[in-house]
Amino acid sequence: MKDLPARRLLLVHAHPDDESINNGATMARYAASGALVTLVTCTLGEEGEVIPAALAHLAPDREDRLGPHRAGELAAAMKELGVSDHRFLGGQGRFRDSGMMGVEQNHREGAFWNTDVDEAAAHLVEVVRAVRPQVMVTYDPDGGYGHPDHIQTHRVAMRAAELAAEPAYRRDLGTPHTIAKIYWNRVPRSAAEEAFARLRATGTDFPGIAETGDIPGVVEDTEITTEIDGSGYAERKAAAMRAHATQIVVDGDVFALSNDLAQPLFATEYYQLVTGGPAAPAGEREHDLFAGLAEPEATPGGPGSGRAGGREGLLEGGLEANAPFGRVSRGEDSEGLEGTSGVTA
Repeated sequence: MKDLPARRLLLVHAHPDDESINNGATMARYAASGALVTLVTCTLGEEGEVIPAALAHLAPDREDRLGPHRAGELAAAMKELGVSDHRFLGGQGRFRDSGMMGVEQNHREGAFWNTDVDEAAAHLVEVVRAVRPQVMVTYDPDGGYGHPDHIQTHRVAMRAAELAAEPAYRRDLGTPHTIAKIYWNRVPRSAAEEAFARLRATGTDFPGIAETGDIPGVVEDTEITTEIDGSGYAERKAAAMRAHATQIVVDGDVFALSNDLAQPLFATEYYQLVTGGPAAPAGEREHDLFAGLAEPEATPGGPGSGRAGGREGLLEGGLEANAPFGRVSRGEDSEGLEGTSGVTA
């Protein structure tokens, strides 16, 4: 098995499309630089609304086949971003989308919101110990906007980072590993307000325009520690978002969800460092998620270390998903990319 690349970035998201909206430019930039970019998605997004009328039959209140279709959309998005290592937490379909906070689906059997955090975290520990990332990106404690799956994703990701480093925890899941830097997705208020001001000035073909408060993760500028210039990868990000056609409509540098309210598409992506020492002087921002880390060497046999490597290691020629271990998931439904041209329900 080949050595792991020297730089390794792990992103943990709740549903297909969250990764492209929040981190698409970042993912494309680091993948193009030769870093190993690993995406773990916790659910299939089965409870999302469906934008194209031709695909309305996939909805959860009809055929309930939106999940496998969105897995196909996600595979297409990863190709646009140049990311070859995508995995569903515990395997494709292991945890189900819980729907918005307060709905009946929150209590459905298998809903991610109801899952024991340590149980779900064990699946992620195995990935962490196999891939051995120096950097992890996920949500803040509120999940950005209060969606139960986003909140649970935060809890699971942070718990997995803790458990993965614990020498006494589940050695059958691989050799312990400490993630050096952990970031939460953020948007500085000033950037959001400026982007919406431009959008209102230029106008849009969408029926309406969202408000700054509609964007997940908006915080005061002082909380932002890191900004990644993805301007050279904006087209790739937009293409990845278009791949999520059941969830998103993209028009140039503007997009809308099922509510038809226009939002700016950010080429620069912002983060708050919550674990690991800051690598920029006080009052300044990092411009590299790996800033401050000793320049690493390739890790020999990383995925082959312990149980995790043999069952969940990188496949030769690239891995799009493991669903579960070793099974490449390209959308198991024959409609996986039906009508593919998609933030989250």
